[in-house]
Amino acid sequence: MYGILINGAGWVARQHCAAYRNRGDCRIVAVNDVSAERAAAMVAELGLDNVRCHTELSQALRQPDVDAVSICTPQHLHCENVLEAAALGKHIVIEKPAATTLNDLRRMRDAVAAAGVKTVVSFVLRWNPLLVTLKKMLADGIFGTPYYVEVDYMSYNGSWWGGWKDARTIEQGVSASLVAGCHAIDAARWLASTDANAAALPTEVFAMAGGVRKGRTREFNPMNNTWTDNAPPMEYDGLEVILMELANGAKAKVCVNAECVMPYRFPIRIFGDKGTAVDNKIWSEFFPKQNDWIEIPTILPDSSNVSHHPFQAEIDHFIGCITNNVESHCNLADAVRSHEVVFAALECYEKRVPVKL
Repeated sequence: MYGILINGAGWVARQHCAAYRNRGDCRIVAVNDVSAERAAAMVAELGLDNVRCHTELSQALRQPDVDAVSICTPQHLHCENVLEAAALGKHIVIEKPAATTLNDLRRMRDAVAAAGVKTVVSFVLRWNPLLVTLKKMLADGIFGTPYYVEVDYMSYNGSWWGGWKDARTIEQGVSASLVAGCHAIDAARWLASTDANAAALPTEVFAMAGGVRKGRTREFNPMNNTWTDNAPPMEYDGLEVILMELANGAKAKVCVNAECVMPYRFPIRIFGDKGTAVDNKIWSEFFPKQNDWIEIPTILPDSSNVSHHPFQAEIDHFIGCITNNVESHCNLADAVRSHEVVFAALECYEKRVPVKL
């Protein structure tokens, strides 16, 4: 039986709680949040029994019944949270983005490696049913060798999201890619590799940023298709187009559009020398005399609502890694690679030249 600490009592923390509670080998023993009232409210809302509420992470982590922790705090707090947990030998799930600077990411990576704890960074779309199916098809050679992948993140992020107050700023959000578009960067890496348990390694990045929304107070709400004025402005560019060179020879393009006036979309394109995927539509020489797209009836990554995301599969994977003493394909060391692309893109905007990783 694994004792679980939930660090943070916000929107996504509730999904972590639900996933742990569905397992017979996990028990949530504590919730930590800077607000005692918020922690207690989540415990009561979810009907959690015999769960302690803390307001100091160090105190919560030192309890002997805590084996693992989900870090569900705002991204600028993740580094210190992870360093504390690793120092005390706790296994860790880290919400994305994992940190807000490359230096913090590397400190975290080195700390968990030295501690020997298991980590999973919450690039949860690796467990989305469509991406699971596409990854298996890649491993089975349905598309042959992938030479080009496109994954886009299209979502008008704004005040409708509870985390927007911090995420909209350069200091704590950094960029549209770091706040949310890193999901698409990671998915492009994942779908550019035919290795069932690995993502392709990025070696070079070139990127451009633009859009028209930065600094404006007029804001769209894609949840109810309305506009408001006097909203807190986004401090960085809302549009980023990122090109990646990958170590296996493939190329990838990611468009992050945080100002598109439309519902959320996460389009996927895979081009291989034996076939193509367009979202859940497949064309391949594997199917002789194919004369129309084969459509896979599955769940697409087509919602920004965290309740739509496959947290159960992610947490099941995390606990399996602990139980079987194996590293996750989505551990912190691998996640640093996806984050490095974000920071290389920021360097491109300054220098206007490709950046080698």
